[in-house]
Amino acid sequence: MQGMPESEADSPSKPEDIQGDGRWLNVHERFLSEGREKEPEVVLIGDSLLSHLSYTQIWSEKFVPLHCLNFGISGDQTQHVLWRVENGELDNVNPKAVVLLVGTNNVKHGPKDVANGILKITLSIQRKLPSATIFVLSLLPRGKYPNPLREKNKKVNELLKEELISKNQVKFVDISSGMVQPDGTISHLDLHDYLHLSVTGYEKIFSIVYNNLLSCLIDV
Repeated sequence: MQGMPESEADSPSKPEDIQGDGRWLNVHERFLSEGREKEPEVVLIGDSLLSHLSYTQIWSEKFVPLHCLNFGISGDQTQHVLWRVENGELDNVNPKAVVLLVGTNNVKHGPKDVANGILKITLSIQRKLPSATIFVLSLLPRGKYPNPLREKNKKVNELLKEELISKNQVKFVDISSGMVQPDGTISHLDLHDYLHLSVTGYEKIFSIVYNNLLSCLIDV
């Protein structure tokens, strides 16, 4: 979004190491090593909704054969992913596609700030990987019943869709469709704790992502 002032959500930063065990930086360093050692066709980067994907059947059956690297870290917000991109995680890879999913953990930031943070990440990825196609996934609804955070995520999605509709090599993929039931509730069968995806939820959502990736990789 042009001309918007910077906020915490679009200013690269590391999360505070509240527990004092250095795990976040350790994971980042592991991703740096994996990038140097492997030659992925696809890199996925974001928060726990991506990191947990690595432990599902759809990952092993569909994504591993596509030569994917998963750079998801639980709890990450937009500013943390931006820091990781700007501090080497994409410097030693040359994938044909990048999948980005982050923003639902930015609970204290407004929808414009969250959307701007996501857009800032896409720009940083494009600078690092100008020939890659970037798939920006929509934020998922959250909470069993309608609530302000769910509405905020919906607004973020609207802003992203509007901003990305005419961008070259950046595609907005709506993965939120069908998550909310006709009565306004979310089923634990899709989001087991009304935030994180269940096995069934992963099958639903990432089948969509897989099909988009397959089309991209075939076309390249």
